[in-house]
Amino acid sequence: MAEIIKTELLDRHMNEVFDWSDSKLPVRDALWDYFMESNGHNTMKTEEAMLPFLKDSDDKIEAFVNENLKK
Repeated sequence: MAEIIKTELLDRHMNEVFDWSDSKLPVRDALWDYFMESNGHNTMKTEEAMLPFLKDSDDKIEAFVNENLKK
């Protein structure tokens, strides 16, 4: 049986998850944009950086976003 990866948080809009955000981007897209900017728009490096988020707990994802994307 295939392992189910829970990504519900990643699919929610930023403004639904974070009270400090007014962005309607999904959390996944906001993280993708963050990594693309931080690594010179290298798609392969961004994909590699995103992989752990598919397995991380919601708490870890929220902590990362709060620490790195909150303005």
